[in-house]
Amino acid sequence: MRYLVTGGTGFLGGHLVAALLARGDEVVAMGRDRDKCAALEQTGVTTIRCDLCNPEAVTAGLEGVGVVFHAAALSSPWGTYRDFHAANTAATENVFRAALQNGVRRVVFVSSPSVTFDGGDQVLTNETEPYARRFLSPYQTTKKLAEDVANQFREKIEVVIIRPKAIYGPGDNALVPRLIAAARGGRLRQIGDGTNLVDLTYVGNVVDALLLAAGSSRASGRTYLITNGEHVPLWPVLCRVLDSAGFHGKLRAVPMPVALAAAALMEWRAQWTRVEPTFTRYTVAVLGRTQTYSIEAARRDLGYAPRISVDEGIELALPWIRNLRSAP
Repeated sequence: MRYLVTGGTGFLGGHLVAALLARGDEVVAMGRDRDKCAALEQTGVTTIRCDLCNPEAVTAGLEGVGVVFHAAALSSPWGTYRDFHAANTAATENVFRAALQNGVRRVVFVSSPSVTFDGGDQVLTNETEPYARRFLSPYQTTKKLAEDVANQFREKIEVVIIRPKAIYGPGDNALVPRLIAAARGGRLRQIGDGTNLVDLTYVGNVVDALLLAAGSSRASGRTYLITNGEHVPLWPVLCRVLDSAGFHGKLRAVPMPVALAAAALMEWRAQWTRVEPTFTRYTVAVLGRTQTYSIEAARRDLGYAPRISVDEGIELALPWIRNLRSAP
C-alpha cells in the first residue's frame, strides 16, 4: 500500500509520516515547507511540494496512491475567510476529486469537533450532534464546508472523517505556541472561573486513530471523535504547564462576558492593523467553555484506545515547550 499524507510537513502530518515510515510503509508526503521536504527525503519519504489549491498538481501527486490521509489545513484562530476557504474547503475538494480520478481506495479526512461548537458548553457530545447553527470563526465554517465536500464523495470512494480535539505535543504550531507567546508578553488571562472541563488529545494518539481508520472495515462512511478519553480542568492543566516551562502559572481571571467583549474589540482593531489579535471570540469560547466528547464509536469500530495519557503527553511535550519559552 502506498500512503499519501497531505500536510506531511506540518504538525500532525509530520508525526503521521514518521509512524508510517517506522512500520515500513511506502510514504508520500505532500507539503509546502522546502526544508522539511528535504529532511524527509533523507529518511526515504517521497515528497511533493505543491499547493493543494492547484488541482492539476494534486491530481498528479496522487497517482498510484492507495490511501490518502488529508491532514493539511489552516487552523489559525485568525485570518481572512478567503484564506481559510482556500486551505480548508477548496483544497479538500481538490484532494477528493484527485483521489477519485486516481482510483484511491480510501481517504481519511482530518476535520474538527468545532463544526458542532456554537460557543456554549458541550458535555459528552457524540457524533450525532448536529452542526452548529452559527459559527464564531471562518475556521469552523470552512471545516464544516469541507465535511460537506467529503460527504458528497461517500458513494464514490471510501471516506472516513476523524475529528480530533485539541491536539498537543512536540511540534504543535497552533495551540501551545500562541499561549506561550501570550504568557511571555503578560497577556494571558484565565477565561471564566477556571472550572471548565475539556478533552485534550496527544498527537501520538491521533496518529493511532488515523492508522486504525485507514484499515478498519467498519469505518468507511463514518465520522469519529478522537480524544484522550479524559475530561480535565483546562486552567489548572495550563497553569501547571506554564509553571513547568518556567512561567508564573498564576493567572488573573476575567469573566466570560468581559473576555468576549474585549475579544470583539481586538478583532475589530485587527481588521485595521492586520496584526493577529491576542484573543478572538472563538478562542475565548474554546478556552472558557466545557467541551467533552464521547469516543465510544472509535473504541467500538476502530479498536481505538488512547495509549498516552494527558499527563504523559505533557511530560513528552515539556522539553519542546521549554524551548518555546526561550525562543525570540
